[in-house]
Amino acid sequence: MFKGAITAIVTPFKEDESLDLDALKRLVEFQIRNKIDGIVPCGTTGESPTLNYEEHEEVIETVIGAVNGRVPVIAGTGSNCTKEAIEMTIKAADAGADASLQVCPYYNKPTQEGLFRHFSAIAKSVDIPIIIYNIKGRTGINMETPTLARIAREHSNIVAVKEASGDISQMQDVLNTLPKGFDVLSGDDNMTFPLMKLGGKGVISVASNIIPHEIHNLAEYALKGDFKKAEELHNKLMPLFKGIFIETNPTPIKAALAMKGMIKESYRLPMCEMQPENKIKLKEILQGLKII
Repeated sequence: MFKGAITAIVTPFKEDESLDLDALKRLVEFQIRNKIDGIVPCGTTGESPTLNYEEHEEVIETVIGAVNGRVPVIAGTGSNCTKEAIEMTIKAADAGADASLQVCPYYNKPTQEGLFRHFSAIAKSVDIPIIIYNIKGRTGINMETPTLARIAREHSNIVAVKEASGDISQMQDVLNTLPKGFDVLSGDDNMTFPLMKLGGKGVISVASNIIPHEIHNLAEYALKGDFKKAEELHNKLMPLFKGIFIETNPTPIKAALAMKGMIKESYRLPMCEMQPENKIKLKEILQGLKII
């Protein structure tokens, strides 16, 4: 159901830190013009932890309206509170989202049984497809493969996982264990090629915020089995993949977009601007790849 290059889009802010919805609409057009295969608003890259409920809904609705059915919109509506996740997911579905991205509950560190019940409750609340987002480095809890398989068996609308564990052996285990129609997407740009070579279907990407066409091509090559071209592009882009994580995401990718003149370089605390020495390194990478 989900494949190719899907952008976890940033949330642009004005200098006063209010939402810059005009800039967001322009970013959506840039993505679609450059052949992106889907857009995720209000993910980690969208700084969702610093958006209030009304802003969260406004960003999702703005992206849905700007996309206007041209590519799937996968709304980030996860939470470490099951009731809250259900409420946000229902609102996103009512607004016209094509699917929902549900992060594993963070901070409270539920058991595997708790994870199963959490995602089961969300799946029962809506009809739209759900992608589970497994990112132990941010949540403190890993979605074990048997738990993921159990959830997928029980709920037909849980159709994919965004795998950002960084553990290629776990990704291989997921690919071997889950049914053929269950999509495994990379949650890390630098793992896209290795995962797709094993059978993954694509990536929910940070880098595609600024190079959507190149990430689309990388995924397209891999989907067609042209792993030679995919690897060449992967190797070429590796400096960028590393550079946009030289500090915590989404700080570097927003800085990169600002260098390109696409957004204001504005964050909300506790996120802040890059350290000067890291910003210089990022700029050199962007110049080396002729992105700016």
